[in-house]
Amino acid sequence: MTDVAPINLLNYDREALETFFVEQFGGKTFRARQFMKWFYHDHQSDVQQMTNLPQTMRDWLAANTSFDLPEVVSREASKDGTIKWVVRVTGGSCVETVMIPERGRNTLCVSSQVGCMLDCSFCSTGKQGFNGNLSTAEIIGQVLIANSDLAQRGTAVTNVVLMGMGEPLLNFDAILPAVKLMMDDLAFGLSKRRVTVSTAGVVPGIYKLAEHTDVSLAISLHAPFDELRNELVPINRKYPIAELLAACHEYLSGMGEKRSITIEYTLLADVNDSEEHALALAELLRGLRCKINLIPFNPFPASGYARPSSTRVHNFQTLLLQAGYATMMRTTRGDDINAACGQLVGKVQDRTKRQERYLARVGA
Repeated sequence: MTDVAPINLLNYDREALETFFVEQFGGKTFRARQFMKWFYHDHQSDVQQMTNLPQTMRDWLAANTSFDLPEVVSREASKDGTIKWVVRVTGGSCVETVMIPERGRNTLCVSSQVGCMLDCSFCSTGKQGFNGNLSTAEIIGQVLIANSDLAQRGTAVTNVVLMGMGEPLLNFDAILPAVKLMMDDLAFGLSKRRVTVSTAGVVPGIYKLAEHTDVSLAISLHAPFDELRNELVPINRKYPIAELLAACHEYLSGMGEKRSITIEYTLLADVNDSEEHALALAELLRGLRCKINLIPFNPFPASGYARPSSTRVHNFQTLLLQAGYATMMRTTRGDDINAACGQLVGKVQDRTKRQERYLARVGA
């Protein structure tokens, strides 16, 4: 007789849980809501202690379901307060999760895939190759792990960005329930302004996302010209800038007038950081409700890129500010533990041979 794996209830958002409870027990949807309050609000994972559920229901749940989280392999703390967890997921690969503390905020950078398929030229994650998608439970599990850690200091995650390892919109079926749970008052209860999905430009995914949610959206743009972006962000060859911005306008049409899209722009010395690039970017984004995050490049071995000087970075920001854009400079955080933007690598059992080629190039 084949053993049946327990059903991991962390894979289900509220709607899926309600369907599950009705189909399994023939009861009412309120049982799912009772369950969510016990688990997400009261942090109770022993179903036998969920005393307002019928005993027969508790017995069945105890025998047939689980709340499996990724395994924490390591935890590192930066001198600036940033924390990085390495967690092992299904199949044995490891991914990384980073918490960045700021004034009144704890922002968690969550991974959505094991490695990344897109291989953006300036990102070390892409050099690890790709192994597969994370489940909803493995995505939500990163938030639960961080909250458990932060609870010891009387605090919790206040913001989540799906900007860690992987391209979220290439794992749509798992990230959608995850972001719904993040924003659900019966689960994590975060505002839709405080949950952000970041994409390198998977245009069909942006349109699909708009059909289901108005979670905050960030675009990893990094260049104002198709020729340059083709080199930096190879998916641009399939979905060029004009198509990407059209999808952004469509996404904004379903959001409130006071909301905007975040444009992420990594500054690479003598590649995309000139006055010409800044002015072209300002013109390109004209008419799009957006704010711009500038990210000075975070080096990694054999990348072929360098970080621009502080003067060059400041001049780039000044030109965008003068053009009327809210333009923030992302402070490098956690670089002493390789937790800064673009530095996440984990431990990927690569299916693509990309990691092998990269290691050969750096002589590792």
